[in-house]
This record gives sequence, structure tokens and C-alpha cells, in this order.
Amino acid sequence: MSENIPSKIITRFPPSPTGWFHIGNARTALFNYFFTKKNNGTLKFRLEDTDRERSKPEYADDIVSGLKWLGVDIDYTNPYKQSENGDKYKKYLDLMLKNGSAYISQEEVKEEGQRAEVIRIKNQNKKIKYIDIIRGEIEVDTTELEDFVIAKSVTEPLYHLAVVVDDFEMGVTHVIRGEDGIYNTPRQILIQEAIGAPRPIYAHMPFILNEDRSKLSKRKQGELVSLTYYRNAGYLPEAMVNFLAFCGWNPGGEQEILSMTELIEKFDIMKVQKSGAIFNKEKLLWFNKEYIKRLPAERLEREITARLDKKYTYTKELLNKIIHIITERINTFGELEKYVETGEFDYFFIAPKPVKEMLIWKKDTNFSIPKNNLKKVLEMIKDISEADFTEEKLKTILMPKAEELGKGSVLWPLRVALSGRDRSPDPFTLLSILGRAESLTRIQTAINLL
Repeated sequence: MSENIPSKIITRFPPSPTGWFHIGNARTALFNYFFTKKNNGTLKFRLEDTDRERSKPEYADDIVSGLKWLGVDIDYTNPYKQSENGDKYKKYLDLMLKNGSAYISQEEVKEEGQRAEVIRIKNQNKKIKYIDIIRGEIEVDTTELEDFVIAKSVTEPLYHLAVVVDDFEMGVTHVIRGEDGIYNTPRQILIQEAIGAPRPIYAHMPFILNEDRSKLSKRKQGELVSLTYYRNAGYLPEAMVNFLAFCGWNPGGEQEILSMTELIEKFDIMKVQKSGAIFNKEKLLWFNKEYIKRLPAERLEREITARLDKKYTYTKELLNKIIHIITERINTFGELEKYVETGEFDYFFIAPKPVKEMLIWKKDTNFSIPKNNLKKVLEMIKDISEADFTEEKLKTILMPKAEELGKGSVLWPLRVALSGRDRSPDPFTLLSILGRAESLTRIQTAINLL
């Protein structure tokens, strides 16, 4: 591999701004970035916007902001746009017409009686061999391609010509792209030969597939294939980078959590797999949860308070008590936003209004049982000082009584009295978080209700 690498690596990431930034294109950008950074090369960014009708500025902005979010640190100022370089393509079209490698052809168009001129390449009808550093040697008979169209006119180049000219002018040494590019390569090699451009080294990556092995598509999955969806859903960029890196590549070994720096250091393009990579949503959630747990305390607090502040008022002391509980409960910060909206964590901040029927344990027969048990709990903890109102101390005091009377009969109504919910942290944790005064008030409220 090393003997084939030019002294200066130049790669490119050339998305078309005709839709929201696709998750597969994001991985292509990352693999280009890993490879280029590892080899001290240059990754160039350009927008392939020859499709004037479908190309939109908002899509271009979405691509750039997505790349920045992922941490792809390249120059985005004044990006190269195909739509602004028509004279450059005209120069090469004129060259091809002059050297006989292309010709103008009269074509029938759909409207009856009308004809139009297009420019076709004069196909040499030969076999082409090229090396794909992921897939090995590939041989194609170009005869079946016939004399394909490369431009509608000298001022209207089509995709294949524009790409070849751009890569040539930019000095691109490596073309790293999705496997659908395999079908474009023979056409582009023929154009390279016609204009005297050197052949870059190719690497075609496998598609990212759904779990049923169908191709990820906007038509079937909608917004789930766009990077923006995951950004808005509160995923961390570090987790997305790590996850996408493992979609079709693996460094070997047991380590799965790798920083951008580590991914660049370990990346070997020859280890990229040939078969399709599965987009495993559960694995992405796992990555994200692992990264949440590893966040520096300051950033974790900033992410959590940004969501809590939309609804609650609280003290720093309370935040410190609940931050680890919230962290354990969520896979993404988007989940925290939903929990805030639905009131999942209201009991930390707002005294609940318990439903009487919820206070009774499923094995108990009447309301006097939870009422009497809550009274016993109240008597046992009311003289504990605030300083001793800790999870460990409370557990030591209350657990023997719970085992005596029945854990469910004691701990269930206590949990509901404190949280108003059937799902929450255990009552000892709740007591220590809420503190002595608030806990006693909530327990008394439940007793009054019963």
C-alpha cells in the first residue's frame, strides 16, 4: 500500500446539495478525513451543484454544518462550486472536440420534430483495468458503454466530465467514495485518458444497509437517513463519529470507544470491508450512552441543565444529587428533553399529587395497610437530622421494618408518596435527594390522602 501512495495525498469530498446531509455521505466524509489526516494530506471540499433545479443553499449549509458538527476540520471558506466554473469545463470540452476524443451529435428530443446537439465521447471500446484498494483489481469492457453523452453543450457539462475535470484541476490523488461509484469509474477513466489527466487511486466503500440488508434510502426511512435527525435528537458528535467509523471498518482488537485522534491513528483503508455495513440503531444508542457517561463533568452539567432549565427551578445542590440518576436513565439528550416535556422527572422538583389507588401494594387488601406503614416510616425518620438523612443511613433504619412487614407493603407506598409514580429511583435514594423536610411533607400528604 505504501509504495502506491504519492508523496502528497489529496482527497476530496464532493457532495451534491440536492437534499439533507445523508448519513452515508457523512461516513464517506469521515473515511476520507481519517485517511487524509493519517497520511498528512489535504482533504478538499467542493459542491457538485450542476443540477440547478434541485441544488439548494439550505442543503449546502446543512452539509457544512453537519461536517463541522462531526469535527471534520477542513477549509470550508469559499467552497468550490461546479456551477461557478463553466469556463473550465468548456476548455476541456473544446480540447476533446479538437483532438477527436469527443464529437457533437444531433439527438432526437421528446417534442416531435425537434432535435438538439449533445456532446458524446468517442469510446475506444476497450477493456479497462484499475486497482481498487478495497476491492482489488477490477476489469471492465467499456464497449457496452457506447459513446455516452458528456455534455448537453459546451457550456452544459454532465456529471462525469465535471467530476473528472475537477479532480484533475484539484490534483486529487485518491478518490474514496461509495460503492455506487464503481459503475462511474470506467466512464471517468475514459474521460481522463481523453484529456490527458492522470488516473487517481480508487477506493469504493460498501453501502450502509438497514438491518434487513436493504439500502438506506430517504424514500423508505425519511429523515432517519439524515445526519440532522441525529443532531436534533441529542446524539453526541463523538458517538456518531465512532459509530460511523465502525460501519464497514474495524481496527481489530476489543477496544470500541475511540476518539477522533485514535480513529485517525488506527485507520487502515485496506481493512475496509467489501460487504454492506449494517446501520445498527441499538449499537448507535450504546455508543452514545457510553460517551455521555464519559463526558467531563462541566460539559455533562451544561448539557443537562440546558434541558432542565426549560421547565424547572432548582438549586445546585439538588442538581448534584440527581445528575448521575439522569445520566443513567438516558441514551441521548433528546430523551432527556422528552422526559422534561412529559414530566418524567417532575418529582425531583415539584411535589406530586399521588393517586390514592396507586399507594396500595398489589398484594395488600385495603388502604389501612399503606396508611399504617407510612405512619410507621414517618415516626422512624422524623427525628433524623438533615446531616444524617443519607441513603445509607435511611436504608439501615427502614429496611428491617420493611422486611418485617413486607418490603412491597412498606417500600411501594413510600416510593409513590415521594414520587407519585410507579417507576422512579428507589425510596431510599428519593429520601436522600429530597431531604428531610420535603420528604416528611410528601409522606404526610399521602397519609392524609389515605
